[in-house]
Amino acid sequence: MSGGQEPEDGSIANTRWQRTLEVLSVIGPPLTVATALLVYFGWARTDAQAKAMGLDVSLFGYTVQDFILRSIQSLFQPLAWLVVIGLLWVMLDRAVSRLLEAGRHRKPVHRTATIVMFLGFAYAAAMWIAISARPGQIVLYAPFLIAGGLVVGAWGLSVRRRAMPPPGQPLRITSRALERSLVFVLVTLLLFWGTSDYAQALGRGAALDYQERSSLLPTAVVYSKERLAVTAPNVREESAGSEAAPLYRYTGLRLLVVSGGRIFLLNDGWSLARGRVVVLQDDGSVRVEYGNPASD
Repeated sequence: MSGGQEPEDGSIANTRWQRTLEVLSVIGPPLTVATALLVYFGWARTDAQAKAMGLDVSLFGYTVQDFILRSIQSLFQPLAWLVVIGLLWVMLDRAVSRLLEAGRHRKPVHRTATIVMFLGFAYAAAMWIAISARPGQIVLYAPFLIAGGLVVGAWGLSVRRRAMPPPGQPLRITSRALERSLVFVLVTLLLFWGTSDYAQALGRGAALDYQERSSLLPTAVVYSKERLAVTAPNVREESAGSEAAPLYRYTGLRLLVVSGGRIFLLNDGWSLARGRVVVLQDDGSVRVEYGNPASD
């Protein structure tokens, strides 16, 4: 009696383990791609913003976690829409699968899937040709539209095969796995491409936003025992000490960010054309007092 129970329990455990692996294989790659997109998006956005401000992104000393945190706010809504679309697609695919398993409407599903396949691939090809006709010009969202066309076309092809399997020997699993892998890699590359263009546009927009709203940044007053010789516009140097104990005070500055052991400050009335970014070491050699911009 006990000898017959062990194989049954073992088969149940193996089935559960197999299902767990299947779920992880489905969820794992999207999570990996999403994390990589967050990091890359944060870096591309910060890099474009730094270049627009006349800086290099390496000066800020951001970590991978910093890039992820800087990208979540901008990517939250697009990722939410992506998840909603993914859930709707999964529900539609399950409904089609149940319809095919019941053996009903196979021919209409096959015809519809064929139309969806051709429309998806044709749309992706048309968008690719449109981008190729404009070399060097950024067309926002175009890579995302190409990726969407490829996904729709590949799904139509999958439904078409399930609706009317070809006679004779079926397609090998290895061939389908290679086909799905190539589509996955191509869609991932397109997502990185589109993310780069979108992030750079947001980064340049953030730099322009600093130009228009620099007065809303926290005020910063710098105290230093040594003369800093800050030559940025609207920055005033005052003596706040004595000959025996010299102390210099610098006003007319705004806090940009504190990162990588450095303090980044903008001058009052900062602009992309004439503004300066003052970089100080955050090592205790200077003292900075921050204030509410509304108190000016």
